[in-house]
Amino acid sequence: MTVMKDGATPVRRQYLKIKKQYPGAIVLFRMGDFYETFDEDARIAARELDIVLTAREMGKGNKVPLAGIPFHALDNYLGRLVNRGYKVAICEQTERRDNQHGIFDREVTRLVTPGTLIEPSLLQAHANNYLVSLVVTTEAAGLAYVDITTSEFAVTQMTLERLKPELERLSPSEIIVPEGTEAALLENAVALTPLDSYDFEHEIAEKRLLEHFGVLTLEGYGCQHLPLAVRAGGGVLNYLAGTQRAVLAQLGGLTTYATDSFMAIDAQTQTNLEIFKGARSGDIQGSLLGVLDLTRTSMGGRLLRRWFGQPLLDVDALVARQDAVAWLLEHGLERSRTVSLLSETADLERLVNRVRGGVALPTELSSLKKSLALIPEMRQTIAGTGELDWLKEALKPQREIVALLEAALADVPGSSYGEGNIFRAAFSEELDQLQHTTRDSRQALADLEHTEREASGIRNLKVGYNRVFGYYIEISNAQLSQVPERYIRKQTLTGGERFFTPELKEYESLVLNARERLIELETELFQRVCAQVSQAAEGVLQTARGVARLDVFSALAEAAARYAYVRPALTTDDTIQINAGRHPVVERNLEDGTFVPNETQMGNRETQIMVITGPNMSGKSTYLRQVALIVLLAQVGSFVPADFAIIGLVDRIFTRIGARDDLAVGQSTFMVEMVETANILNNATPRSLLILDEIGRGTSTYDGLSIARAVTEYVHNASAVAAKTLFATHYHEMVALAGYLPRVANFNVSVVEEAGKVVFLHRIVPGGADKSYGIHVAQLAGLPRAVISRAQEVLAELEGAAEDSRSGRWRYRSGAPQLSFLDRESPVLREITALEVDGLTPLQALTTLYELQRKAKENA
Repeated sequence: MTVMKDGATPVRRQYLKIKKQYPGAIVLFRMGDFYETFDEDARIAARELDIVLTAREMGKGNKVPLAGIPFHALDNYLGRLVNRGYKVAICEQTERRDNQHGIFDREVTRLVTPGTLIEPSLLQAHANNYLVSLVVTTEAAGLAYVDITTSEFAVTQMTLERLKPELERLSPSEIIVPEGTEAALLENAVALTPLDSYDFEHEIAEKRLLEHFGVLTLEGYGCQHLPLAVRAGGGVLNYLAGTQRAVLAQLGGLTTYATDSFMAIDAQTQTNLEIFKGARSGDIQGSLLGVLDLTRTSMGGRLLRRWFGQPLLDVDALVARQDAVAWLLEHGLERSRTVSLLSETADLERLVNRVRGGVALPTELSSLKKSLALIPEMRQTIAGTGELDWLKEALKPQREIVALLEAALADVPGSSYGEGNIFRAAFSEELDQLQHTTRDSRQALADLEHTEREASGIRNLKVGYNRVFGYYIEISNAQLSQVPERYIRKQTLTGGERFFTPELKEYESLVLNARERLIELETELFQRVCAQVSQAAEGVLQTARGVARLDVFSALAEAAARYAYVRPALTTDDTIQINAGRHPVVERNLEDGTFVPNETQMGNRETQIMVITGPNMSGKSTYLRQVALIVLLAQVGSFVPADFAIIGLVDRIFTRIGARDDLAVGQSTFMVEMVETANILNNATPRSLLILDEIGRGTSTYDGLSIARAVTEYVHNASAVAAKTLFATHYHEMVALAGYLPRVANFNVSVVEEAGKVVFLHRIVPGGADKSYGIHVAQLAGLPRAVISRAQEVLAELEGAAEDSRSGRWRYRSGAPQLSFLDRESPVLREITALEVDGLTPLQALTTLYELQRKAKENA
């Protein structure tokens, strides 16, 4: 072992030099068949990966901690490190230097972070793995996102209020920002990576983009006049240049988009409507996407997820999608054949990018060939249809690539080099000769064992191979007296001896030289084929995107056929009309025909606000959600669960549903409710759809009722809001609003009482509910009989103590004062009437309510 003057071995010095370049990453240092970690990296690896921590002497008296993993198990261990927030620098052996130390050259080939994973086993097939770059000012934000596995690269510039919904839509694995970016803007962001702000400066970022695309201006990409978008886009390229330089060539295009071209869906709406995750399962099961994702390819699955995150606001674009779904719905045989072809299609986007990245396996190249060979038949299946002509043009056959791979690859190529089973016979004359030489030499070695046994008379003589000692003849100790003189001793074993002969040495040389050259030639030929495929990669990606669209349309048509969905009429006015609408997820969990459909008729000029009263478990929340989901599906381009629907496009769907707290930031259930409500009131427009379930339930009855009423009046009267609203409530007093707010209408969930039993009909009908049936629900939940009986007694006392409702006063004779909203002589009512509601902020409104309540109590 060579030791340098500083006491370290050459390998140790080499490692320390590399580690100095990547101080914030765990360095996986390739040494033979293992990736080794040293020092603190070794301690971390041992703890996080549950592997043995040992030590190794790397210089006189210099014992360092060490922990290693087998190179073939890299994906498994790499995923565990990255998922726990570590960056990993993969340091490979490159070539052996002809120097006095005789050590391998080594260099870091990849810096792996959550946003730069390329290993198929570490990625979700039906979801993108986005790396986001963000530049934020006091007024606006620039955002760029990249998925290096699919070559997606896009930039946008937006107002700050659009930033959070856009980040929630993208759900990035990693976000890079300039150092000093305000952390509050990115609360709960995963894998946040602050970088030197120099890389995000406009001049530097613009230069990087121009050089990358080889252009003189960014006008052709639509972002020349979006400085924050340019800074974010250049920043992400600078980051990739330092972590994954090889993937830069895969980013051949740039898309500039505007967030206001799509319906914004914030995180609470995604959660409340269970768009991507079911509330109980925590994954796609039980979600809207889980019901509608009948795609057969990973590309289609990712595209459908993106469409669900970006519902359109363009009627013409949506009608084009509907036309495609309608054609496939009406042509069942063609749809069936299309689905069959899609089921045989691999992930073209990620496959071709693995080829371009130089990490594809022969089996993956074979999958690419087989999938591309299906494209002409896909085109033929949808040929002659005006509705799908544009899609057929996107399915461009890649005949040259298919022909190349067909000529080059064996029908079932091997997965490793040197076995001679990757390429077809006659693809390379030299390769064929090497295969013959290897095959003949191996046969000769097999024959040699028989020949030597006959010549020597040693029946248990064995010809074998060892990676260290090469080929040998092995003879046991009991037969050593019979060893021929021409045998040359090679190795002594416990139970015998190993020998070789000049003839064996000659065969060994032939086999090993041929195998070495075979590995070298197969590698060279494979890289050459990959290079040819890479030159056509952009065309393959365009075809892949056409396949993805066809897959999504086929899936939506299949869903419409299975679940009896109809094509909604789309308009730009403010009307939503749904006949016999159904909840797309809930109905799938019930027996066929048992879900009770409901009607919806609302618009900004007539029924703008539907106040829905009724008991728990009667279906109010299901109804609210189904209306929102039907609107969302319509704006994705899907057919919808109804008998008939007219959908006036909405710009946003807001939801305030359920009770939860956020202890991490010190917010109570009621505070969370008020924050979410404030967000809705501050950002809703007349084109929005509001889903409000139990506003004001997190505080006292009087406070809650006051807030619920004030919110409803604000939505009705404030011209800047005036959104279509579904408002479910237990406050029966809210029905009074329809008496003086012209665009408020009362609805309730009908209930039938028979022989002392309550039957929920789950049907929404006009009018307000007069009872809540809460005690009945408590009985169904299994509360003790004594509790139920006492509750009924208390309810009777309270109802008996209440004043006659005709007095217009909401208070009890027990003396507890309550605000008299309907008494026209009330000074409090006069003060409310004089308020300029449109000018109040939510906080001012809340403060005013408290003050009005205080006065009401004093005057009671």
